[in-house]
Amino acid sequence: MAKNLVIVESPAKEKTIKKFLGNSYEVLASQGHVRDLPKSQLGIDVQHDYEPKYITIRGKGDILAKLRREVKKAEHVYLATDPDREGEAISWHLSQALKLDMNKASRITFNEITKNAVKASLKEAREIDMDLVDAQQARRMLDRMVGYSISPLLWEKVKRGLSAGRVQSVALRMICDREEEINAFIPEEYWTIDAKLKVKGERRALIAKFYGDKKGKLEIHTKEEAEKIEKLVKEATFSVEEIKEGERVKKAPVPFITSTLQQEASKVLNFSTQKTMRLAQQLYEGVDIPGKGTIGIITYLRTDSTRVAEEAELSLHKYIIEHYGESYCTKLEMTKKKGQKIQDAHEAIRPTDIELTPTLLKEALSRDQFRLYQLIWKRFVASRMANALYQTISVKLAADIYRFSASASKLQFDGFLSVYLDEEEKAEDETTIGELSKESQLTLENLESKQHFTQPPSHFTEAALVKALEEQGIGRPSTYAPTITTILARRYVAKENKNLYVTELGEAVNKIMITAFPAIVDVSFTANLESLLDEVGEGHIDWKTVISNFYPDLDVAVKNAEKELEKIIIEDEVTEEICDLCGKNMVIKYGPHGKFLACPGFPDCRNTKPYLEKIGVPCPKCGKEIILKKTKKGRKYYGCEANPDCDFMSWQKPTIQRCPICQDVLLEKGHKLACHNEQCGYCIDPIVTEK
Repeated sequence: MAKNLVIVESPAKEKTIKKFLGNSYEVLASQGHVRDLPKSQLGIDVQHDYEPKYITIRGKGDILAKLRREVKKAEHVYLATDPDREGEAISWHLSQALKLDMNKASRITFNEITKNAVKASLKEAREIDMDLVDAQQARRMLDRMVGYSISPLLWEKVKRGLSAGRVQSVALRMICDREEEINAFIPEEYWTIDAKLKVKGERRALIAKFYGDKKGKLEIHTKEEAEKIEKLVKEATFSVEEIKEGERVKKAPVPFITSTLQQEASKVLNFSTQKTMRLAQQLYEGVDIPGKGTIGIITYLRTDSTRVAEEAELSLHKYIIEHYGESYCTKLEMTKKKGQKIQDAHEAIRPTDIELTPTLLKEALSRDQFRLYQLIWKRFVASRMANALYQTISVKLAADIYRFSASASKLQFDGFLSVYLDEEEKAEDETTIGELSKESQLTLENLESKQHFTQPPSHFTEAALVKALEEQGIGRPSTYAPTITTILARRYVAKENKNLYVTELGEAVNKIMITAFPAIVDVSFTANLESLLDEVGEGHIDWKTVISNFYPDLDVAVKNAEKELEKIIIEDEVTEEICDLCGKNMVIKYGPHGKFLACPGFPDCRNTKPYLEKIGVPCPKCGKEIILKKTKKGRKYYGCEANPDCDFMSWQKPTIQRCPICQDVLLEKGHKLACHNEQCGYCIDPIVTEK
């Protein structure tokens, strides 16, 4: 009969851990959280020291009843939920719901689900860390306060079932700000000049790029400037002025943490953050390996630490020497920190056994599991390999008063690149210059000038947004994927070809949040709040101090918004469009995908039509009306009503004004007007013009 009970979160871990521990242990899963704040109310007593009111989650009664029966039989209970703040909080909730005697119960954690790690955790059993629990409680309560205070306001003012979140609102604002930056961007013209040179004695031509003049670097802004330079250079004699040879080191990457894994999986494998985390969870919880049974093949997936356990360091060091040679291995350095708290004990995301190569596991994994595991395995191996070394050469060429430059690099020692070639390295073109000296004779074969325009900032992708959230200190490893999933699910943001675009719905919500709750969507404020939660987790600040400083200001802002935002309630706008079924004038309604036309006789008449919003500007191509349209995923654009016969289209709003140079339509770009024809480049500030 089992004497000890181990409670884990996931049913997937039950069998695996049971095999490791044998018959004297019973292993059961809580299947995630068992208690939470009630859905029907705020669940926080703001009048009495912000005490949370926890209830058993619906559907968890039977699970708790089964766990209580097993607790009575057991001599000792081990709470083995995930090794992070949320896992710590789940263990605490279990101890409360099961009324555990903490003299007969302990908390254990392990970063990997392997026999050694699980057995070692039993020897290091400890008490529940209440600092971590309180940090998680504070996060949950802050999120609840924002959601339950602001969401009803959005429902009332925007007339849809909307919701606001503490982290998601900041992420939405970051996407909206980027969209505004892109829309306001005015392209600037610039030119490049490339010289194709024949080097006496060399078979391959040398391509040199225009650099500047004797004084230094020069930018070429117009065609006239380019032609002036070309005219002089064509008559000039090219000579080698300076040759510099050197070395360039490309450092080995660090092992993955949650954010970098999500970014790299997005770039290399085209995985969404949600898919990456789902697959990583499967690899962590356990995969059936022939001859080894079910074991976890990667360490815990929610981490912001690049630390690697000593045992794993030693194994990898030995593996690299055996398979690649001594020269490929970095010097083994072991550093131990004193006085670590549990959150600092996290490791980077790595394979649990370096000998379990991707090739060895290919048949045991699904295609996507294999691709993600291979990425993690290669990155970990590369992280402890020698740097790559390049030989570099750069040449400065004189042509009268102007200077051209050419550079090349050659891989001298591949180091970690023998295992892990990142996207940047794949794109790097290894050019050659050939044998050059200051006495080399150069003959100009061709001179090519090209017109370019500066490009606006890129739209956020999921990977870029995760990177930005991490850099700004917004959210934590466990929150990146749910945040992005939420704003996509609520249609505040649309995803097209990897890029994230704000929808009309997202714009409306963002405007209200900025107007009524500037602190909630302030990046610095939210990052500071995350720091305070870290301080709570480290035992430096009382969690209720954070809550009590936050809620009163939020409450005042909500009450003010209820009064001040009454003026912007969106009423049904009556249109001239007549209902085909009952003859009434149709009205503009708002749905999950934006505006549409509906009969005001609902529910007797249920007729609806798509809403084509005219902007009062004729199409520059055919003269018909330009209308505001949306892509299938909700991104706004402007097109001709005669589409598909007329193909006029613009992401920026066209105006009634025409370009004085090419007669194309002028577009609104921030506070300026710019020509729709980028080749024209005409731009004007209407405010300055009026003055």
